Formats: sequence, structure tokens, C-alpha cells
Amino acid sequence: MPILKHAKKKLRQDKKRVLRNKTLRNLYKSAVKAAKASPTDENLKKAFSEIDKAAKNYIIHANKAARLKSSLSKIKEKGTASDSPTKPTAKKSVTKKKTSPKASASRKTTSKKK
Repeated sequence: MPILKHAKKKLRQDKKRVLRNKTLRNLYKSAVKAAKASPTDENLKKAFSEIDKAAKNYIIHANKAARLKSSLSKIKEKGTASDSPTKPTAKKSVTKKKTSPKASASRKTTSKKK
């Protein structure tokens, strides 16, 4: 146990912060699970909100928040894509541009000064 006054105060602050962080972490995790189970607009909106709150309070890293939101969006898109029939699209053929032999030869040679 801390003896100094400032150490006691720090312990009290840390206990409050741990409780707050644990609450925020559980909220965003449960929201993500609910959104993955049934990706409705309402569930996704709540999950995005909780993820943003957790990132804002540095519970999770901003890149992790972006990754979670992206994966949830993909789940939603996959669900909506299977609901509506899609029409097959024709792929465009891409032709590679050919370079002249002179141009490629000039790039390969380098002048060396002695």
C-alpha cells in the first residue's frame, strides 16, 4: 500500500480509471458482437458509436477502430449484396502499352564519367 499522500491519490485515480476503461471496453465489445450477429443499420450505428468512443478515450488504437468499422461495413455489404440479384458484368481487356526499343535502350545505358 502507498504511504505518501500523492501515491494514495494516484491509487484512487487509477481505480476509477480502470473501472471506466473496463466499462467502455465491454460496451464496444458487446456492440461489435451484436453487429456481427445481426448486421442491421441500428446495430451497426451503435457499434460504430461505441468504437469511436473507445478510440477517443484511447481504450483502443485509432487504427484498430478503423479496422473494426471496416470489417463491420464489409459484413453489412455482403448481407445486402446477397439479398439483391446482381447482373454479371463484362470485364474490359487491358492491353499493355509497348515501349519502343530506343526508349528502353536509353534507360538501360548510363553514362559513367572518369
